[in-house]
Amino acid sequence: MAARITPRLIELTYEAVLKSYWRRHALRKFLLASHVKESFLATWSSDESKRDLLDRLFPKLQATEKGQALIFQMARSLSEQATFPDLRNWEDSEQKIQEAYKAVQELKDYLRTQDEEVRSEKERQEAQQRAREQRERIQRSLTDKGKLQQRLDAMHSKVGTQEGGYEFEEWFYNLLDFCEITNRKPYKSGGRQIDGSLTYEGTTYLVELKFTKEQSGAPDIDSLKAKVNKMADNTMGVMVSIAGYSRTAVADASGSKTPLIILDAGHLYLFLSGAMAFGEIISRVRRHASQTGEAYLPTSKFNG
Repeated sequence: MAARITPRLIELTYEAVLKSYWRRHALRKFLLASHVKESFLATWSSDESKRDLLDRLFPKLQATEKGQALIFQMARSLSEQATFPDLRNWEDSEQKIQEAYKAVQELKDYLRTQDEEVRSEKERQEAQQRAREQRERIQRSLTDKGKLQQRLDAMHSKVGTQEGGYEFEEWFYNLLDFCEITNRKPYKSGGRQIDGSLTYEGTTYLVELKFTKEQSGAPDIDSLKAKVNKMADNTMGVMVSIAGYSRTAVADASGSKTPLIILDAGHLYLFLSGAMAFGEIISRVRRHASQTGEAYLPTSKFNG
């Protein structure tokens, strides 16, 4: 936001110019440096006083935006004055300098007040804009989460089918994209099909998705472990099984330095409800695995 050219600012600038420069050549030099046109200054006759010249100049400058900008530039230049060379070597130099200093100080104080008002208004507008953007993000988030939940609910009739499996896979990576979690879609590595991967908080997880009617069992866990063991040391695995896990599967996934965390539909709906971000859910289960060796933490025990 630009500073405002007010009648008071114009008056203070006028006075500061008048008090700071007494010799014609010094005033002319200042006005030229302030981009007053030389053609205008050429009209300054020898019998016309400084005040008469300024009385002609300022109304012309006020009439256009460019002229107003020039006044503001003058005001800034004048307010930065610390000494007054043109006021030296006069019989009443001391008085002239005092009057010039007073005029410049009043201008400087006014500009400072105006700057603070502009800054406060800018900060207020920026705060309003941030709040507006935050509301829009929240609204978008609620809308998109609602769509994600509707799509997942609509897939329930396809649990256990190949078509449903492909839809669930696409849905899951849409979820990761929505959460801005770095991910890679399904790919093959060494002849093995990898359902994809996600990277969160510096750890890359191989993803295994199960959209079956039956709970995932120990063979599913062993298969994911085998894939993870072929990867770099910082690689873990995350399985998402819509039907949950058998006790044997949970036991096989767990253990000292387990490389797996396992999630079920409850974790997905915890995110969709808005209770937790999906990244926070991954972190919570990972932390539990690090502390206990248990790869599975049901949502009912998140507060425990």
